[in-house]
Amino acid sequence: MGGMASEETRTLKSTTAPGRANTGGSRDSVVAREEGAAVPATRAWAVRLVVVGIVLSALNLRPAITSLGALLEEVRDGLGMSGSVAGLLTSVPPLCFAVFGVMAPRLARRFGAGAVVCAGMVAITAGLLIRPYTGSTAGFLAASALALMGIAVSNVLMPVIVKGWFPDRVGSMTGLYSMALALGTAAAAAVTVPVTEALGGSWQSGLTVWAGLAAAAVLPWIPLVRDRAAAPAERAAVHRVSGHVHARVEGAGPVRQVHARVEPPTLRITRSRTAWALAVFFGLQATAAYITMGWMAQIFRDAGVSAGTAGLLLAVTMVMGVPLAFVIPRVATRLPHQGPIVIALGACGLAGYAGLYLAPAEGAWAWAVLLGVSNCAFPLALTMVGMRARTGAGVAQLSAFAQSTGYLISIPGPLLVGVLYQHSGGWGLPIALMVGLMIPQMAVGVLAGRDRTVEDEAAR
Repeated sequence: MGGMASEETRTLKSTTAPGRANTGGSRDSVVAREEGAAVPATRAWAVRLVVVGIVLSALNLRPAITSLGALLEEVRDGLGMSGSVAGLLTSVPPLCFAVFGVMAPRLARRFGAGAVVCAGMVAITAGLLIRPYTGSTAGFLAASALALMGIAVSNVLMPVIVKGWFPDRVGSMTGLYSMALALGTAAAAAVTVPVTEALGGSWQSGLTVWAGLAAAAVLPWIPLVRDRAAAPAERAAVHRVSGHVHARVEGAGPVRQVHARVEPPTLRITRSRTAWALAVFFGLQATAAYITMGWMAQIFRDAGVSAGTAGLLLAVTMVMGVPLAFVIPRVATRLPHQGPIVIALGACGLAGYAGLYLAPAEGAWAWAVLLGVSNCAFPLALTMVGMRARTGAGVAQLSAFAQSTGYLISIPGPLLVGVLYQHSGGWGLPIALMVGLMIPQMAVGVLAGRDRTVEDEAAR
């Protein structure tokens, strides 16, 4: 309804102020006022449930990956994996995100974004329960893919839900979501090894415990699935709608009903240079993130660091995103150009990689912190998705395009690291690859951060 109200408010305003164009910022504020007028106060419970659902869902979007990174050596030994096969395993997440993420808008059009996220949490729960006990590499990969499918659709739809429910608080809600995501990522990296040891040293048990957190994330979405009318704007953000709209005309007194047919146009998103820049930026930051989550603990272990400490170092990298993922989106939404943030994050990444190459054990904690700061390119990318489109429908298309294309771009990275590691016998070449990918990440990030929208570029 955010997209609907925007279109109709523009029509209504044209009768009193012809020729005046709405800006993206004013449109969001108008939508917020309209939603307040249209949605009954009794729906406040739904808003609270959405906040809880967003936080719990975000907590579950990375433990399936970082818990595996902490126990990768044990899983490799238990299933008889080579380094190349382990590299394939670390490439499964972006592959699943690319393949299944592109389906998210279509599923949301049919069932509603909340229902699809709820189903995604169910898939994560099932995959995490099944995969440790399949007894084979193929079964482990298949069950991991099930969990990652749930993560993929939730990844794409979270910005849509934020834009639909909180159009006037995109920065702060994206920060909250990103902070919860970073917290879940860090927690899985930090406690998986200690929990495994407490449960008798079985890596199967250590991986299974994260299914409980995923099951908890299912609960807040169930009432919203049953009461789809509670959503004020998310459905309009992902599909075309016809119907009645309540809108407030500024200076026109009380609320009145407007009967209109709303047909948000489908963007030719591939015509937008900003969309492509954002997709490549998303892909390169995802490459760095999944190499870090999948291999950084192993880099430290090969340098003589104990398994428990290596897990804590990975946790430090992930936990850096907790405060920064809340701060960076808020700062980004206040800047006309997000390029300076991109450059600062990339510089931290280059310094961290240099440290891993020169003194991986001696300066381990410093490198973990620097790489953690660099990984905050992810919440920045999510924030730019919300900023580079004016409407909910535009955000849905841009989110699906940027994430699906980006994850396709990121697939070879972790796999190539595994191959280079196995055949070179060390970490020099893999780290050189990471450095080589950071430079173009910074360049396309600057392009994606320019103050423009995909609607304008696609229209041209």
